[in-house]
Amino acid sequence: MRIAYLVNTYPRPSHTFIRREIRALERRGIAVHRFAMRSDRAALVDPADVAEDARTEHVLKAGAPVLAAAGLRALATARGWRALRLAVGCGRRGGGVLRHLVYLAEAAQVARRCRDLGVAHLHAHFGTNSATVAMLAHELGGPRFSFTVHGPEEFDAPAALSLRQKMARAAFTVAISSFGRSQLMRWARAADWPRIHTVHCGIEPALFAPAPLPEGPARVVAIGRFSEQKGQLLLVRALALAVARAPGLHLVLVGDGELRGAMEAAVAQAGIGAHVTLTGWLDEAGVRAELAAAQALVLPSFAEGLPMVVMEAMAAARPVVATWIAGVPELVVPGGTGWLVPAGDAGALADALVALAGTPVDRLRAMGEAGRARVLARHDIDAEAGRLAALFAAETA
Repeated sequence: MRIAYLVNTYPRPSHTFIRREIRALERRGIAVHRFAMRSDRAALVDPADVAEDARTEHVLKAGAPVLAAAGLRALATARGWRALRLAVGCGRRGGGVLRHLVYLAEAAQVARRCRDLGVAHLHAHFGTNSATVAMLAHELGGPRFSFTVHGPEEFDAPAALSLRQKMARAAFTVAISSFGRSQLMRWARAADWPRIHTVHCGIEPALFAPAPLPEGPARVVAIGRFSEQKGQLLLVRALALAVARAPGLHLVLVGDGELRGAMEAAVAQAGIGAHVTLTGWLDEAGVRAELAAAQALVLPSFAEGLPMVVMEAMAAARPVVATWIAGVPELVVPGGTGWLVPAGDAGALADALVALAGTPVDRLRAMGEAGRARVLARHDIDAEAGRLAALFAAETA
């Protein structure tokens, strides 16, 4: 079986889960060609991501003349005109018609390359423009397509992203959590519900062997892009409240983003610089090292799908303090594997951090072990890739 994956920008530091999924499929003997619209090479720090970038065909590198020619050739056929009408309709719902004409040209190039490569099925990650290009490529005579929806972006603008139309035309749609599937069911026709499947993102258990839980003052780590939806600014406020009652608390912030300056200013204004370390982006080994050095992960997000970082922390046998949103409660069990707090509530988050700081190490260790058992049972990448492979096989048989 030869399939292709399609992502808008790939690889990226935050998309290691896609690389893991592809490699798990390849271990099953499935040949996977990587398509992405563009590269993020300058932002890559992990050698594995750099190597993945070299394996990926970046469609926009073909150049505007090649893409325009592919689009014009497509319009010489009846399929091309049907695809044009589809693109215009999607553009009018959201994103703009001109942008969707660019997607149509990209789709024509992807469809042509799929024919050249003998690709039997095209799978997109994210229900945004990558799924749009996959849908248009199929309309132009390319292979059948499917796509994985992560959220929260797709759930914020389902009509503008033409989710209903994409799910109706896709061979199947994948959600990464039960919560995600329920949100897709809100926007799909009831007749399409049986073709919406839950396949979790996964971790490679061997990479996250549990390290001994550190003794001493509580050290927590937060990992992710610095953006409004990730809630790190609220976390700084919560930490300022918490250290008044648990002065040994220390927070490590792994990541970077548009709010880096605001984060640094908030830490300085709160007077908690001695309690905070900002590391910037780290490669996978660096992330594992920070998890090993921490007693817990904290996730203060306002919106998520089902965060990979929670899976990784649990696989490393670390308790998790997280907000009660989206698919997170499907993994984090209050009192069993961590703490769940209302999103946006700095006081509740501070209370959870203080409770963590006051929990005996033996109890934290037991919570971490329970979390590891739970995530390995639900998110082993080889098991999840097997479920995805079965869906591909059914479509290409």
